[in-house]
Amino acid sequence: MTARAPRVRVDGVLLLDKSVGLTSNAALQRAKRLYAAQKAGHTGTLDPLATGLLPIAFGEATKLAHTLLDAPKRYEAVVRFGEATETGDAEGAVVRTAPMPEHRSAIDAALPRFAGTILQTPPRHAALKHQGRAYYDWARSGVEIPRPAREVTLHALSILDWTPPDLTIEVSCSKGTYIRVLAEDLGEAAGSCAHLAALRRTATGGFGIGDAVTLDALEAMSPRDRMARLLPPDALIRSLPRVDVAGVDAKRFAHGGAVQASGAVDGRAAVFADSRLLGLGDVRAGWVHPARILVAGS
Repeated sequence: MTARAPRVRVDGVLLLDKSVGLTSNAALQRAKRLYAAQKAGHTGTLDPLATGLLPIAFGEATKLAHTLLDAPKRYEAVVRFGEATETGDAEGAVVRTAPMPEHRSAIDAALPRFAGTILQTPPRHAALKHQGRAYYDWARSGVEIPRPAREVTLHALSILDWTPPDLTIEVSCSKGTYIRVLAEDLGEAAGSCAHLAALRRTATGGFGIGDAVTLDALEAMSPRDRMARLLPPDALIRSLPRVDVAGVDAKRFAHGGAVQASGAVDGRAAVFADSRLLGLGDVRAGWVHPARILVAGS
């Protein structure tokens, strides 16, 4: 039996292109083994049937991974008309059929209803909790539970292709948006029914799928080339305002103390000492208070 390589400290962000059929956790564990990393976490789950961009954080970057959970996402989705499924996607059994829209104009007319901020009812097979149990557990037990509608925002929604019965759309949306629910609702709005046949995440938090790498490609690389694929931890928070501190203030912040930040705008900020990222801070009335510390003071 081959001995497992010793775990080492790895700090950085990997832009992974997840393949179909793989859970996000399984993809994470494979990447973690390839880097022999001590610590790793992903930044937002993709269902097994979905493919695409899954940023993985290693080491100190895991302390910043939560920043991508709230970030807008972009997807390419294939909506299959004429069949509704139990789960709203291709994994579930077909529970209803209906004639497809005769013309694309019915879909074009329905699409604007979903632009902007809308109310969306989460699917029965979701990971959300009701009385401590996941929605999908209740669904598998055959028990109907209340599923309160939630506000989500579709920033952009456009048609890429219409080859009946499949409609390919591009969706830019807020966190918490269920694309399979959008597929179902779009089917109903167009006078038919539909389910989500395929889904690919193409962007999140300023990262794009064009910069991502598959696990197979990563596995074929030399250790040196593999390490070169990692972005620095601060890549996760480049959209945040920057506050620079130095000397005694840098040490104080690194040990959990608030420091002055003259001229900084109130809100969340990335705090640096020279080129070293110390962590995240909340700026209030000219002071920056530590929110998440990356580097311990010396």
